[in-house]
Amino acid sequence: MRHLKAGRILGRTSAHRKALFRNLVTALITRERIRTTLAKAKELRSKAEKTITLGKKGTLHARRLAFRTVQEKEALKKLFGPIAERFATRNGGYTRIIKIGNRKGDSAPMAFIELVEGPEEKAPEKPAKGKAKAQKTGEKKPAKKAEPKAKAETTKSEKPPTKKAEANKTDPKPKKATSSVKKDEKKKPKE
Repeated sequence: MRHLKAGRILGRTSAHRKALFRNLVTALITRERIRTTLAKAKELRSKAEKTITLGKKGTLHARRLAFRTVQEKEALKKLFGPIAERFATRNGGYTRIIKIGNRKGDSAPMAFIELVEGPEEKAPEKPAKGKAKAQKTGEKKPAKKAEPKAKAETTKSEKPPTKKAEANKTDPKPKKATSSVKKDEKKKPKE
């Protein structure tokens, strides 16, 4: 029985498994999104979230503990810099796992694991021009007048007719001049 034996073994020795997760955590911090098997992604989630929590603490002791897992200096700078600022107000749940189907060769279930609130997600949406002022003052935006709608309707009905409509009004059936010219050329004798 495996009582109190947490974690997945993944068919590796303990040293190989530790090296694997050091590499995966480092890759996740530098790239912010990696593709791996579902079992590795689920096991990586806890290790990555603990490392990001160390990055949020920002102390020297936390930096030394994080350096055990993240062994690249550039990744460590990113962890204690932009990533720590991004997740400063968030209490856990820094990663998300997205299942992407089975691998072609051995049919292993694959997944993306990525950091939540990526660079494109953290930018707040800008409100429309009229809504921003109304939200600041706490007043409702005045209702639109009915006149612009009436103008829009008149402009739609007064559109110029299309070429097909003009051709139908002036000449019901246009004549083909090209075919008659060719017949005349054939009738003329060559000199």
